Amino acid sequence: MSLGSAARPSRSINPGPRSGVVTAAAPVKPPGFDKIAAGQDMPKEYSSYMPDWDKKRRAGVILHPTSLPGPYGIGELGQEAKNFVDWLDSAGMQCWQMLPLVPPDPMFYSPYSGTDANSGNPLIISIDELIKDGLLDFSDAPKKVPVGNVDFPAVAASKTPVLSKAAQNLLKVDRFSKLREEMQAFRKANKWVEESAVFDVARNLPDLADKAWWDWPEPLRFRKSDALKKFKEEHKSAIEEYIALQFLFDRQWKAVRAYANSKGIKIIGDMPIYVGGHSADVWSNQKLFELGPTGAPANVSGVPPDAFSATGQLWGSPLYKWSEHRAQRFDWWVQRMGRALQLYDETRIDHFRGFAGYWAVDGKAETAMNGSWKKGPGIDLFNALKKALGGVPILAEDLGVITADVVALREAIGAPGMVVLQFAWGGGPTNVHLPHNHYENCFVYPGTHDNETTVGWFHGSSSEEDKRYIRQYLRTDGKDIAWDFIGAAMQSVARTSIFMMQDVMRLDNKARMNVPGVAANNWLWRMGDGEVWGRLKKEAEDLRRLAGFSNRLPP
Repeated sequence: MSLGSAARPSRSINPGPRSGVVTAAAPVKPPGFDKIAAGQDMPKEYSSYMPDWDKKRRAGVILHPTSLPGPYGIGELGQEAKNFVDWLDSAGMQCWQMLPLVPPDPMFYSPYSGTDANSGNPLIISIDELIKDGLLDFSDAPKKVPVGNVDFPAVAASKTPVLSKAAQNLLKVDRFSKLREEMQAFRKANKWVEESAVFDVARNLPDLADKAWWDWPEPLRFRKSDALKKFKEEHKSAIEEYIALQFLFDRQWKAVRAYANSKGIKIIGDMPIYVGGHSADVWSNQKLFELGPTGAPANVSGVPPDAFSATGQLWGSPLYKWSEHRAQRFDWWVQRMGRALQLYDETRIDHFRGFAGYWAVDGKAETAMNGSWKKGPGIDLFNALKKALGGVPILAEDLGVITADVVALREAIGAPGMVVLQFAWGGGPTNVHLPHNHYENCFVYPGTHDNETTVGWFHGSSSEEDKRYIRQYLRTDGKDIAWDFIGAAMQSVARTSIFMMQDVMRLDNKARMNVPGVAANNWLWRMGDGEVWGRLKKEAEDLRRLAGFSNRLPP
């Protein structure tokens, strides 16, 4: 799936002139060139036919919307999101990468195990934009709180009643009839929202809130038609409120995306290969997953033991029943990718290697040690996507245990991979993450949201041998290591260079976004108050300078 043309939109997923493999364009031949015999005269304009060496290079920043400034305890899809876009534009950046926008899991608030793969997180709906639309009064706004890390339970407690009032105004107040028409058009065009609404209402009922859906009463658990009909009738108001909030999220997000695109900035979203077990996705599509007789996951996802974990990582998401997906022509994936196209310009797929081969663990296991490798759907899935959608521009997260079949699949669809500078300093000079081993069709990162900040890593878990290698390789004393890595990423042959905002700000591990394998106290970091853009003016100037030196400025 092509990212090479992402700055120039394309839907091709096959390698070729519009694929993610970006090389110098072949010289344009003068008319009749092939008929000119050796030794004969060339046309007078022959010397003007030159190759195009523009590699479409670019750079950008990872920042999840929850980390933006804002007065209500969490970043929102309002003016501060547009202020960030303006800052990116001033810095010469062309990409804004983020984490999944889905409603996060209600216990640890991870966006990678959300309750619905298609819905948006209502907690980042902008209160101020709702006030501008007249759906709320100024007096309805939640109490403003000092800027700090996100306290998700507190944000949910303060914003949920306010969002509910806005949704009810949309549904009932006469002057919003035109907006209701837009909402009905959204509802008609996005059939998934009906199931999403039913699931969300059910999981929040007092007698079901502490249960996974496979512990619900059987008629609702197994979606008996009479039980579903009765449930929808009894909870019609709550279901419509959920759909109204999804419409408002969609409307606000698309306004932010349109603003970014107007500045020449592409939105790079994120899609976990797996979906949460306790989700609308699994509950409403039970035949597509490996479930036991009660509905609980029979086999779950994870990765095997490695140098970082003696017991592997047990993720716990139910595995796909790929035979059923194939029988249905991968329709579920077509719908999911279609939704990604609505939200993003490009999409990173987390754990891309699972499409080639995946680690399967018994659903009752307590660790991932005793699993086995299973074959994934391979190229057939991407052929189905191409047939239905014309292709989806994706970025393949291909970190970890990457076998030859994973590389072959990624190259077959023309998708760029990933290299991470924090991984570069062990294993000798053939390490693919070292800058001299980078390749054009990839994204290079100093570190990602799953890593320590570069400052935190260099002064913490990196070894003395790592530090010596870095100082010699990058010819640095390491005193400004975050920007040493940013500079190295800019100079890489990788077409796209992306930095965490924490690295741009030279922050230590107090600003770390996620610690893989640790459930609690992640996803909390915020970048500061609304004055932060002024404080980051010099960093924007420095990024633009580096982007200019390395041919990464926009055209």
